[in-house]
Amino acid sequence: MSVPEQEWQWEQRRVDDVVGQIRRRAAELEAQIGDVRADVVELRRNFWDEVTINLSSLDDLVETHFSIRQQAEVLADRERMHQQGARELKTLRKLADSPYFGRIDFQENGSPRPESIYIGIASFKADDDTFLIYDWRAPIASLYYDHTPGPVSYEAPAGTMEGTMSLKRQFVIHDGTIRLMFDASVTIGDELLMEVLSRHADVHMRNIVATIQKEQNRIIRHDRGRLLVVQGAAGSGKTSAALQRVAYLLYKYRKTLTADEMLLFSPNPLFSSYVSTVLPELGEENMRQATFHEYLVHRLGRLFEVENPFDQLEYVLTQSGAPEHAVRLAAIRYKGSTAFLRLIRAYQEFLLLQGMQFRPVRLEDRVIVSAEEIKRQFYQPGAPRRMPERLEWLRDWLLKQVSAFAEREWQAEWVEREVEALDPADYRKAYQQMRQSPFAGDADDYDRQREILARMVLRRYLRPVRARIKRFQFVNPTALYRRLFQDPSFAKRLAGADGLPAEWPEICELTLKYLDQRTLPYEDATPYLYLKELVQGVHMNTTVRHVLVDEAQDYSPFQLEFLKRLFPRARMTLLGDLNQTISPYGGALGNQEDLLQLYGPQETDVIRLTRSYRSTREIVEFTRGMVPGGEAIVPFERTGDRPQVVQARDRTSLHRGIVEAVEHLKRCGCQSIAIICKTAAESREAHEALGPGLGATLVDAFTPEFAPGILILPSYLAKGVEFDGVVVYDASEDAYHTEGDRYLLYTVCTRAMHHLWIGCLGTPSRFILDQPDTTYRLRQAGE
Repeated sequence: MSVPEQEWQWEQRRVDDVVGQIRRRAAELEAQIGDVRADVVELRRNFWDEVTINLSSLDDLVETHFSIRQQAEVLADRERMHQQGARELKTLRKLADSPYFGRIDFQENGSPRPESIYIGIASFKADDDTFLIYDWRAPIASLYYDHTPGPVSYEAPAGTMEGTMSLKRQFVIHDGTIRLMFDASVTIGDELLMEVLSRHADVHMRNIVATIQKEQNRIIRHDRGRLLVVQGAAGSGKTSAALQRVAYLLYKYRKTLTADEMLLFSPNPLFSSYVSTVLPELGEENMRQATFHEYLVHRLGRLFEVENPFDQLEYVLTQSGAPEHAVRLAAIRYKGSTAFLRLIRAYQEFLLLQGMQFRPVRLEDRVIVSAEEIKRQFYQPGAPRRMPERLEWLRDWLLKQVSAFAEREWQAEWVEREVEALDPADYRKAYQQMRQSPFAGDADDYDRQREILARMVLRRYLRPVRARIKRFQFVNPTALYRRLFQDPSFAKRLAGADGLPAEWPEICELTLKYLDQRTLPYEDATPYLYLKELVQGVHMNTTVRHVLVDEAQDYSPFQLEFLKRLFPRARMTLLGDLNQTISPYGGALGNQEDLLQLYGPQETDVIRLTRSYRSTREIVEFTRGMVPGGEAIVPFERTGDRPQVVQARDRTSLHRGIVEAVEHLKRCGCQSIAIICKTAAESREAHEALGPGLGATLVDAFTPEFAPGILILPSYLAKGVEFDGVVVYDASEDAYHTEGDRYLLYTVCTRAMHHLWIGCLGTPSRFILDQPDTTYRLRQAGE
């Protein structure tokens, strides 16, 4: 609904007044930051001048310690003030450009008149402490996202607030000037959403606080249970909403929650870069980000070469003719299942009775305790019944054996040789220790000093031995994992009613082959680490309180169970789209029973997003026909050109057609264009042929961030991001014909915001031709 000119002028005058106050506040803050910055520089320059150093006695040493600590605390306090001021100044500058995007007039029941609430990315108060702008995360701001004018209510810390909303107004403000304004009778007016969605894609994700939809607001403000599952269609805003959810939680629990206590598992490092600006734009610090593979390498990289998921997928997509391909696919599916998880748990119970594998405790070439001795002690009658307690009991016994070894060994010849090699400082230290002994002079000084030096040598040599024992490194997890595959019938007994895949003997042979090469396939990494923790002690992170997993459909049920175990205090948010499943695991989100078992039905909520905002109506109508149940995906009413499907008779004409398509997209105003290939190998070939002429950048798994312009990349690295125009390199029947290919092609095509051009080297894929011919335009290259 348009706003009368007089009202428009009044709103602009208010903007001018608010922006003026913001700029004055920013100028004051900038001066304060300058003073603090000067203090920091001065403190750093004169740090040691302010510290009194006196090491002549123990008391003086303590005084010196506290002097240094006090000066360091002063410096740290000033640096925190500077960082906080810099963040606030950055927010004020954003507010000066666009102070707010929404207004609601709300009259609480019992109040004499309505109050105008203006909503922006952050709060701002006038000098008299009245709110000129409310933060979009404030409880009252939920009225803007969730309600239309009329009777409304919202949840506040004091309880449910009820009243009447008489007005909902939306703004687009740039450079302190209202560019667009209208009154809306729906959650977020289509005019505002259209204006935002019509913009060009960027190398970083934008925040969506001005256009949050009601269903997205449910995700953002969801605050109960241990597990929130968001299943959303491509382009439905699930990732954006999840990042706003992080900002909301940091705002709501700002006294008890920090960004360091939140962790996002990204699908790849490129995605981490893509979303890295969302929280800072909202004035919040970035949370921690990692890929699951990075965590696995952190834990296992010293033992194995750990395969990354992209190499696993590249193998699945490109090696279908390999003799072991079918066996490896079966291994990937089974090793990601909860059935394999149960088998490993049964294996742990078995190991309490027999079969544990140990490493001997050594001091270089000397065996202190043999593996057989450790095993006998582990299975002693009366040993603790549970694995953690038994291992701690065994650890304490081993430490005593090391002490006994040291007592026996201090007079050995090798120790004497090491004593002779000590430097003079060690001799002085031994002499001082001897002089301070209450028994000094009771024995030969020379013999006493030699004993002290000998024990000093042993302590140094045995220190790493004791450290390995304390870390339970006397357990041999690699031997234990191998044991599962050395005898196929052994695992069959452990599996019980779950059974094993028909290919199990071949899976065993393939697994042992990789282990012999000290290579850990991606599908083995999580089960190996899980078994390692069961027998060496569980590694838990109790500081992280919120975990978000993006592209969760590509995680196995086993991996999700492992994450739950790794972060026992954390609440978890899983984001995914079953139609974008590209992992050979089959997707954990597809099994509702597995999801509910993670934390239980009472602690689990599932929110489904079916409306797609990223792509034009024509692109959505074309792509939704590729996947089962796609008719439930609702396109946003933003129109454009139908997708173009172009058949080429050979690779030369295909490349010529791609060059013409890219030039056309550039003329249409596309600023980000992606040429998406199926695999990394195909991407390299395409870049070699097209890159120099187009000035295109090749993207691989090691590319740190997206660059503007024309990119050539494999399908799996395009997940989660969007481009103005997408060129599918080759979507022929030869390239995309399996059921797994169906979802891969859907994922590739749904990256396009405004334009989609699909090349085909020969007959187009059945997943294209099965669509109504009214949803795309088919032509020959050169037409």
